[in-house]
Amino acid sequence: MKVWLNQRQRGRRVSKKLVTSVLRRVFESENRDGEISILFLDDNGILKLNRKYRGIERPTDVLSFALNQGDFPDPQPEMWGDIVISVETAARQAVEAGDSFEDEITRLLVHGALHLLGYDHERSKKDAARMRRMEWKIISSMEKD
Repeated sequence: MKVWLNQRQRGRRVSKKLVTSVLRRVFESENRDGEISILFLDDNGILKLNRKYRGIERPTDVLSFALNQGDFPDPQPEMWGDIVISVETAARQAVEAGDSFEDEITRLLVHGALHLLGYDHERSKKDAARMRRMEWKIISSMEKD
C-alpha cells in the first residue's frame, strides 16, 4: 500500500505511521492493495471543498473522492482516490466523544477508505448498516493488536 500524505493544516500533525497502518488494515480487510492520497486540512480548507463538491456551506470531518467513479472506472494502477480530513473538526469531535485525537483520526480514515472501496452509507439504511459493521470490525481488530 502506497500512501501519499499531504498535511496543510496549521498546528497539530498526524503521524504517517498511524495513517499507513490504518489504511493497510482497511485495504487488507477487502484483499485490496494500491495507492491512496490523504490530505489533512483545517476547517476553512475543508469548507471550501464541501461547498464546491457537495454544495454544503459548513466544514465536515472527512471527504472521499474515489477515482473509480465517473468517466474513469478503472484506476491505474489501483489508485483508489483521495481522503480529505479536517484536523480541527477531528480534534473537536474527539473531545466531544471523550476519545483520543488518534482514535478519531483512525475512525475518519477507516470511514473515508471504505467509501473509496465502494461502501456508501447514504444510499440506503441497509448500506449504512453494512458500512457501520465494517467500520466496527476494522477498528475492533486494531484495538486487539
